[in-house]
Amino acid sequence: MTIWVPQLAESGIRYRNLAEAIADAIRRGELAPGAKLPPQRRLADRLQVTVGTVTRAYAEAERQGWVVARVGSGTYVRGAETSSGQDFLASRPVEAGIVDLSLSLPPPHPMRAATLGRVLREMADNDLVLQRAVEYQSDRGVAVHREQLAAWMTELGMPADAEALLVTQGGQHGISLALQALVRPGERIAADVLTYPGLISAARQAHLKVLGIPMDDQGMDMDALARLCAQQQPPRLIYVTPDQNNPTGTPLSESRRERLVALARQYDFWIVEDGVQYLPKAERGTPIYRLAPERTLFIFSTSKVLAGGLRIGTLLAPGMTRERLGATLRAQNWMVPPLMVEAVCRWVSSDDSRVLLDWLIQELGERQKMARDYLAGYAVSGRAHGNNLWLPLPEGLRSAELLEALARRDILVSSAEPFCVGSEPAPQALRLCLSAAPSREALARALETVAELLAEPPATPWRTL
Repeated sequence: MTIWVPQLAESGIRYRNLAEAIADAIRRGELAPGAKLPPQRRLADRLQVTVGTVTRAYAEAERQGWVVARVGSGTYVRGAETSSGQDFLASRPVEAGIVDLSLSLPPPHPMRAATLGRVLREMADNDLVLQRAVEYQSDRGVAVHREQLAAWMTELGMPADAEALLVTQGGQHGISLALQALVRPGERIAADVLTYPGLISAARQAHLKVLGIPMDDQGMDMDALARLCAQQQPPRLIYVTPDQNNPTGTPLSESRRERLVALARQYDFWIVEDGVQYLPKAERGTPIYRLAPERTLFIFSTSKVLAGGLRIGTLLAPGMTRERLGATLRAQNWMVPPLMVEAVCRWVSSDDSRVLLDWLIQELGERQKMARDYLAGYAVSGRAHGNNLWLPLPEGLRSAELLEALARRDILVSSAEPFCVGSEPAPQALRLCLSAAPSREALARALETVAELLAEPPATPWRTL
């Protein structure tokens, strides 16, 4: 059988040359999305290099996001179903007839643009606001803004002290700040074995190793985490989304929250708690930053509550970390633009934000009920007022094939691949972002299509020879 064999540069480090050859072949289309790279030993023989050289090259190509390794299967060029976190988060243009359930966006509402327009007009007539907007500000944010954002978070059931807050450019920025300020390149962090792709991308950019911790219906397996800490050097940091795992929606039980805090204190690691995927207060558990305020950083954002394009968030941090976080933010972009922060603070201080939030909670509840009606009989999971629904596929169905079949019918969803940590094989499942549909009618069409395809008998595994 003919295998792909690149021409390597004569000079330079061999594994890096091979990693660059893989990237070049993918850019040119010589290696197509989904293509399997040659077995390491066979390619090493053809190139007359050691197997270790090929192994390091494949690992480097994976770190750069060109390929993905699957345990027991091999290494594959990333495709639509194995896209990197960066591709996963990129916005797509709205096209007639397409229902995009692949991105976790808040449901559309005309109040968002109307409210933003109102606060911008108010700001345009305020000389003090305009003057402040063109001046340099503190890296942590203007004090009055931090006070308003802390009051808003407290009103939402997430008590916050303005002195503990840093203003960020959204939740993703908060993750990057925490990783760069608290973890050194080459160190290890850990997360659920299925986790937010933005964390995976940020760790890759910071040259960190992400370890996947198994999970069950109570969230992260604390026994597995304890064994990891006891048998190896403990991770420097643990990333969790305790109220609803992204993508599965699974919450971390109260007992496991307490166990996580106990392990963090025993093995001296940081906890990054991501609360961006908003839930009503009644559906949230005890915040980990309240259980372990001395070692937990809490991330919040306006993206799922007001609008994703605002790019304003907060990072609640222990006192000992604030100077480091501020210095990291200052090195990146000096400060978050105060003009947009002012707009957000005026928005969250108005009755409009409360009206929109009440509507959002009701709308998400109705969409979750719709999804469970259409997909009755399947083992779906998700929170009653969450954005997402997790759909494990019946035996015999493969997510890549269903993804393609849905795309042919103008329905876009996500497979498990972008959420997988490390080289663990991805489960055959789909994540449906119910909130992203432009209307309930569009969502109903998408759900009906999903149900129809699930009901079709799986294709035969045999091929005509």
